[in-house]
Amino acid sequence: MPAVHMSTSLRVFWRVHRTFMRLTGGRFGKVGPMDALLLTTKGRKTGERRDVALNYIRDGDSHVVVASYAGEDRDPAWWRNLRANPEAKIRVGGRRVRVRAREAQGSERERLWARLVENDPAYAEYQQRTTRRLPVVVLEPVA
Repeated sequence: MPAVHMSTSLRVFWRVHRTFMRLTGGRFGKVGPMDALLLTTKGRKTGERRDVALNYIRDGDSHVVVASYAGEDRDPAWWRNLRANPEAKIRVGGRRVRVRAREAQGSERERLWARLVENDPAYAEYQQRTTRRLPVVVLEPVA
C-alpha cells in the first residue's frame, strides 16, 4: 500500500484548532461528530511541553483517543511521547486533568474501536490506509 501523507490543509486545520483550544482552555472542543480535548505531553527528546488537539470518546472516567495520524504509516509524535512517558495532562470542557496513558489491548480494544468508528467512520478509512494497527489509547485520570 502506498504511503499516505497528511495533507497541508489538514495540518493547518489541526494547528488552528489546537490554538483555539488553548485560548478557550478546552471549553469549546468539537470536531465534526466528536468532542475534542487538548493533550499535553512531555517531548521525549526535548523535554518540552507539546500540545495536540484530539477527538475522543468517554469510557467511564477515562478519555479514549486514537493514534491515527490520518492513516500515515508512522505513529504520531504525541503517541511516541506517551510511550516514553505515559504521564500527561488533558484540558477538556474547561477542566485540567492529570492522566496516565496506556494502549488498549484485546477485547477492550475491540470494544473501544467499534465505538470510535461508530462515532467517526473516518477511523476505519485511516486503518485501511496504513499497514500499522492504529493504537487505541486510554487516558486514565490520576490523583
